[in-house]
Amino acid sequence: MADNSSTRAGNIAKFDIQSTDRSKIIDISGGVVELSYYENILSNSVSMTVTVVDTGFTDSKLGNVGIVDGLPLRGGELSNIVVEDNQPTPNKLTFKNDNSLYINRVRDISPGTQKDVYYIDFSPREYFANEQSRVVKRYDGNISDNIRQILTKPLSNGTGLLTQKNVKVDDTLVNYNFIGNDRKPFYVCTWLASKSIPKEVGKSDGAAGYLFYETYDGYNFRSIDALFNQKYGNKNYKKKFILNNNEDKPREYESKIYSYNIERDIDLGNNLTLGTYSNRSIFFDFYGMDYRVRRYSVDDNQKDKIVTGGLDEILSVSEEFRKPASRLMNHVLDVGTLPSGKDANAQLDTWKNTPFDPTYDAARTMVQSVMRYNQMFLIKINVIIAGDFSLRAGDLVYCDFPGLTIEQNKQVNKESGGIYMIASLCHRVTSRETFTSMTLVRDSFGRKPWKKTI
Repeated sequence: MADNSSTRAGNIAKFDIQSTDRSKIIDISGGVVELSYYENILSNSVSMTVTVVDTGFTDSKLGNVGIVDGLPLRGGELSNIVVEDNQPTPNKLTFKNDNSLYINRVRDISPGTQKDVYYIDFSPREYFANEQSRVVKRYDGNISDNIRQILTKPLSNGTGLLTQKNVKVDDTLVNYNFIGNDRKPFYVCTWLASKSIPKEVGKSDGAAGYLFYETYDGYNFRSIDALFNQKYGNKNYKKKFILNNNEDKPREYESKIYSYNIERDIDLGNNLTLGTYSNRSIFFDFYGMDYRVRRYSVDDNQKDKIVTGGLDEILSVSEEFRKPASRLMNHVLDVGTLPSGKDANAQLDTWKNTPFDPTYDAARTMVQSVMRYNQMFLIKINVIIAGDFSLRAGDLVYCDFPGLTIEQNKQVNKESGGIYMIASLCHRVTSRETFTSMTLVRDSFGRKPWKKTI
């Protein structure tokens, strides 16, 4: 079945921009010649960039003046955007109301006598609110509960992100008491991600590591293991793609892969530098004037305790390189700092009962989260498919690539194919075509079989 129709130009159904005083609304959809929308599991905000060719087409109220000076565009203007892909059943991205985007900057203007060409960068409201807000007070208890509060509740002097978007948070296992210290909300959420262990997925001594990011659907504070363990109805992937030399694609695949390159595959030296397989950490206790040493390795602490994207175990690397510790790290334990309790007396009682225990068990959590972040990017590939606006950063997709063989009918590569996580994506719409480019990552080799859950 041919797939070329899906790459044709999508539809920018609406592209309204309001002036800062809300007195004017203009539709610039006729002047947008290229639109790129971005998501990334390492980014706290989505973004959009459009290329505009301004010929004075927009609104008779502006006369012969261009949009930049006629509206004018000075930053912070509200937009109302609707764009569709060209799938058989089109997927739509709608940015309005709580999901609206605002102009961040107008750049690279090329003025002319008959037309102006420039770029407009858009960001969500929360991106700007983050710059105006600070996390100040003390937070106790479960990390996931505090994340929800930071994202949705007032922080200080009535400021805060105060997002109305969907907030998806994987419940965490351990508690952590901290003070905001006037740090920005996005920074605090990202900082807490490295201290979190999932409550429902994996084991407490192997599955630490969260990601904080935004997609079209809202904000996500997700466990890496939970992301690799997602279910989509009765499948463990959202969509299937294939790279082949034929014009048609097999019926069991949603789309063809038009372009494919390996950005990162095997880099043993770099993995050893990062301590991906084995490391040693020294935890200093300045209250007791003592220190603790912990060795953490994939053999002893992660085998059968984490969810991998590939079929192979992460410890498939040769034992002579895998077992010796390749990285040394130092940490300071927070013994006697911010003990739990509703008031000063309760906090003092907590400290008296456990005077030598750290408030946060860094020895059990921090090292494994560092390793997990490094592992999930062990394999990194870039692919381009027909525009598909249903995909999100953090989704799991299934990809098949041809194997190297002398036979004319090539079989799929069972090592490089299989389940990948979308680390970042860009939906790109021009006047002639619509594509989705994705960076896919996973932590191990091997093609897991297509699995259906009951």
